[in-house]
Amino acid sequence: MIRLAVRCRADQAEAVLAELLQLAPNGVEEERSPNWVEYAVYGAPGEVPELGELRAAVADSEVEVLTSSIPDDWADRWADFHRPIVVADQIRVRPSWWKREGEPIDVVIDPGQAFGTGAHATTRLCLELLVAVADRARPTASPSGAVPAPAGPSRGRERPLPDGAGLGPLADWGTGSGVLAIVAAKLGWGPVIGCDRERAALDSARANAEANDVALELRRVDVRADAPPSAPSVVANLTAPLLAECAGHLADGSEKLQALICSGMLVAEADGVAEAFGAAGLSERQRRRGGDWCALLLQRSAD
Repeated sequence: MIRLAVRCRADQAEAVLAELLQLAPNGVEEERSPNWVEYAVYGAPGEVPELGELRAAVADSEVEVLTSSIPDDWADRWADFHRPIVVADQIRVRPSWWKREGEPIDVVIDPGQAFGTGAHATTRLCLELLVAVADRARPTASPSGAVPAPAGPSRGRERPLPDGAGLGPLADWGTGSGVLAIVAAKLGWGPVIGCDRERAALDSARANAEANDVALELRRVDVRADAPPSAPSVVANLTAPLLAECAGHLADGSEKLQALICSGMLVAEADGVAEAFGAAGLSERQRRRGGDWCALLLQRSAD
């Protein structure tokens, strides 16, 4: 078996992924570090895609193409690598080949071509903030769906409300596999809207929503060019440049958005993201760090 990987800078990642999904629509593996993003595909010799002029196609900037031989039992190793993760002792995100256990919220997400299995620090940070906000908001959620900032770690949370009960509408910008939107729905937000510019991601999110028995409204939106869907609560696991693009759309005037959980940025980029959303009337309420990555909770100040 051959593993063919393309490694690039973080700012090239979306363009590289778009090219690879055209060549390998059945899915790619993703690995990230603070300095690079790597996408990989697997196949027998002669079956991996021809990359052609991919180097020259990515904004005239070179990317690194790597090939390596993989043992015949690679599929078993790959499945073993993807293990369940538990967030805040309440949410368990697992591949379908792992059995359900005792956590109140069970989410099944199989690794595929859409980003978001729960394992990456940025996804985990968003999930932690979703749980904290839901814990804090449930007794006092306002009719608009806006939620107060969590004061600290949650304790003694009730069992999840039925899908769509209690916390109001939520939008997931750059939904990927749909894991954040699915967890939000299970925590009690609803209706939940997810958007992504990749059809493959929307297909993945739709399948995952069905597997988890939740309802998502999914839209194809490129947040670099168009305003993302608005809701009182928003979660966005995007790169810092894309978050800045979203903030720019909000600066044109969107009073509906009251609370935003965002990640996908490096620690060094967090101040810039907070400043961008500050121009749209959202103030930082909480910051969490996971390794080199950061997540923010921002809210609109009360008049």
